[in-house]
Amino acid sequence: MQYLSRGSVPKKRHTRHRTDPGFKGEGLFYEEVITTQGFSRAHSFAYHLRPPTRVKHVESAGIQPVEVAPQDVLRHHHLKSAMLPAGGDPIAGRVPMLANADVTLWRCRPTQPQAELFRNALADELLFIHNGSGRLLTHFGVLPFRPFDYVLIPRCTTYKIEFEPGVPPDLLVIESAGTINIPPKYLNHDGQLRLGAPYCERDLHGPTDLLVIDEERDTPVIIKDGPRLSRYVLASHPFDVVGWDGLVYPFTFNADDFEPITGTIHQPPPIHLTFETSGFVVCTFAPRMLDTHPEAIKVPYAHSNVESDEVLYYVRGKFGSRRGVEEASFTLHPHGIPHGPHPGTIVASRDVKWTDELAVMVDTFRPLSVTKQAMELDDPKYPYSWLD
Repeated sequence: MQYLSRGSVPKKRHTRHRTDPGFKGEGLFYEEVITTQGFSRAHSFAYHLRPPTRVKHVESAGIQPVEVAPQDVLRHHHLKSAMLPAGGDPIAGRVPMLANADVTLWRCRPTQPQAELFRNALADELLFIHNGSGRLLTHFGVLPFRPFDYVLIPRCTTYKIEFEPGVPPDLLVIESAGTINIPPKYLNHDGQLRLGAPYCERDLHGPTDLLVIDEERDTPVIIKDGPRLSRYVLASHPFDVVGWDGLVYPFTFNADDFEPITGTIHQPPPIHLTFETSGFVVCTFAPRMLDTHPEAIKVPYAHSNVESDEVLYYVRGKFGSRRGVEEASFTLHPHGIPHGPHPGTIVASRDVKWTDELAVMVDTFRPLSVTKQAMELDDPKYPYSWLD
């Protein structure tokens, strides 16, 4: 990410940053250093009105379990998550669909506002906004979002999601044990996004206005570490930051700003790469011109997933290589079984010059398990859908 600075920060780090003379306290803002990989990678500095460490009460807040379904066979899955009942808030309303040690994919269709501040202690979160607009509120400030935004929330960011009324919100949540990064192949040696990368710094949007909440009152925060939830009651509101700078902060990237790479013949899925971690990659299948060679086959070739499980989440438009797949569906094409275009789609694509599809792909390097909730949405006939 690019360096950002918001609000008031001192000339040098780890030096006294004095408050206004009239402020009651020690006369200093309180520095918090937010680091990744110990102290060796990207970091930010935030300056609070009060120490961010004052905890008045700690209690259990239950668990948010991920229960995988027993699977006697290895097979393809089509999970029709549009059938998932809406309910809950943007945190408690999350329903797990697929999981392994590196990633959990959740669907969330909240009907209630977020009840308490939330902080994921062990995982980065990548929200994909399928429907709805609103704001992510954090101590870094206000981050607006809109439909088809990816919202990247670094671990240990305390936040609240506020949706605008009118459109029922709909989310895909990618919870990552590893740090979610911009792919290194898109960066030059100076750390800048390369010319020719499918997006640039102008497409990445950090927090806009600061949100300085000066309130000395009990403020609960739900902290998640794995399935365990804890409620920490702070002595004051944590969104009391008067300034911050650095490279660790939440940001948005809209899928419609992805610049597809095309060729005369069909290009492999890595051209759609958007984010990556040590355990999986995220790709964006965006609207694009199709292959221009006169003999080109314009849908993906059949292939075997030798070392990965492939998940596609269908967002919008018509996916040219699939029949019967609906908006908000997942398909899981696991390791060990070839998959490819459905019968008839090769011929149907012959004269098509453009595809309007929008989908999010998650390719994992370790096998995924299907959850009990997801199996209730599964189409058991999908493995046979390649028969004529």
